Amino acid sequence: QVQLVESGGGLVQPGGSLRLSCAASGFTLRNYHMSWYRQTPGKERELVASIFTTNGDYYADSVKGRFTISRDNGKNMVYLQMNGLKPEDTAVYFCKATAIQTYWGQGTQVTVSS
Repeated sequence: QVQLVESGGGLVQPGGSLRLSCAASGFTLRNYHMSWYRQTPGKERELVASIFTTNGDYYADSVKGRFTISRDNGKNMVYLQMNGLKPEDTAVYFCKATAIQTYWGQGTQVTVSS
């Protein structure tokens, strides 16, 4: 059974940090491009960062220089290190796996507020 389970979300003050984790099971992580998306109520889900099978990466302009995506294929894990958090980073964050098939996790809430 394929699963992506996100964790690590929570409430943090502006300027703070969080590390999101995505635990993958039921498929071979190294064969998949992995991404983090986020969504706020009433808006479309937006791409935050991607890490490819080649370990190349991509970041949305809004998070470039503050967020870092990484993967550990041996542990079947993907991470999103988020530093310098801003209130506008508040969203539900989703993990996505893409290859021939696409899988999504259920999301983890990140709230940035003082």
